[in-house]
Amino acid sequence: MPIEILMPALSPTMTEGKLAKWLKKSGDVIKSGDVIAEIETDKATMEMEAVDEGTLGHILVPEGTEKVSVNEPIAILLLEGESKGAAPKPAAAPAAKAAPAPEAKPQPVAAPAPAAPKPAAPAPKPQVGAGARVFASPLARRIAADAGIDLGAIQGTGPHGRIVKADVEQAASTGVRKAAPKAAAAVNDFSQPYTAVPNSGMRKVIAKRLVEAKQNIPHFYLTVDCILDDLMKLRKDINDRAGDAYKLSVNDFVIKASALALRKVPQVNAMWTEEAIHLYERVDISVAVATSEGLITPIVRDADKKSMGAISNEVKDLAARAKAKKLKLEEFQGGGFSISNLGMFGIKEFSAIVNPPQVAILAVGKADQRPIVKNGQLAVAHVMTCTLSCDHRVVDGAVGAEFMQAFQALIEDPLRLLI
Repeated sequence: MPIEILMPALSPTMTEGKLAKWLKKSGDVIKSGDVIAEIETDKATMEMEAVDEGTLGHILVPEGTEKVSVNEPIAILLLEGESKGAAPKPAAAPAAKAAPAPEAKPQPVAAPAPAAPKPAAPAPKPQVGAGARVFASPLARRIAADAGIDLGAIQGTGPHGRIVKADVEQAASTGVRKAAPKAAAAVNDFSQPYTAVPNSGMRKVIAKRLVEAKQNIPHFYLTVDCILDDLMKLRKDINDRAGDAYKLSVNDFVIKASALALRKVPQVNAMWTEEAIHLYERVDISVAVATSEGLITPIVRDADKKSMGAISNEVKDLAARAKAKKLKLEEFQGGGFSISNLGMFGIKEFSAIVNPPQVAILAVGKADQRPIVKNGQLAVAHVMTCTLSCDHRVVDGAVGAEFMQAFQALIEDPLRLLI
């Protein structure tokens, strides 16, 4: 009997996702463990592996489809000896969601009405209501976009009601309604033109977590200025000798110094619960990486035990895959302490929001030359301002200050990071 392939839950909190890409096509033989599709969650694009063996029959959800619910059928797997024609087409398939909506009043058009359709070929009635999912082939979508045609007004003739090239060409010749103008033409309450950018799942999760963190966590902040003259000289010497093996950044030193400081002050490497404070046994550092949809924090595991070169190469690899949304779940979930560095953007100083369930985050500013007083004399030195945001339920002022003191001592004496 054919088997339904269901949308998987790729994280404990996942309720829906985007079917980013099919890696197998209808008719392909599939073995258990084969990667058959890429699923985009709110944080990363992850590979979906086949559980059963057989032949991929019907693909029910086209690639590029968003908001596919967990456990929703996305394809049919045919077992040995079964034919594609004999496979049932489940009523719960996504196409059923695109059933024609009840008759409604004609929608207003933003462009002049096209020539009246020929009597012999009346324009198709809209097949979906506002906000419903539209199923169309990539070629059909491109033709419709170029012609400014509203796909929601086309009745598809492809499998499961999918809109194909011929449907769009027929609609163009019969004068189907045009697509609504882009949001740039809209105005807000102040008559100011704007462009509406839909919130991605990732952006919605970030917004929710930040609001909860700022409302529920009693933040306080500690700031120190670190003199980096010795670090800058050591970094240059190491990079000159390393060749292509690695290239250390100031942030790599910050990660290592933070990890060793957490070993000295373990109360900052913790998590708050109502019943108890959990002190982590490992030092796992979350490093904030900016992507096109928001921040994600890949994790450097056991950062206190790794060499500077290993940390540098690992961070570069994690950052590249984070921007491509190719991180594995375990590579960005967890971590006991976060670092956010905006120095590369020229930011001198800022305060970050604690990333729960962690209890502290270090905000790192630009390392630039500033005037200082040294041995009673005015001098110029490379100075970097760092601010620790703390959850006061776990980290008291003295504990946070002790951590910053340990961090500053390590970052200003960088040879200790290499031992």
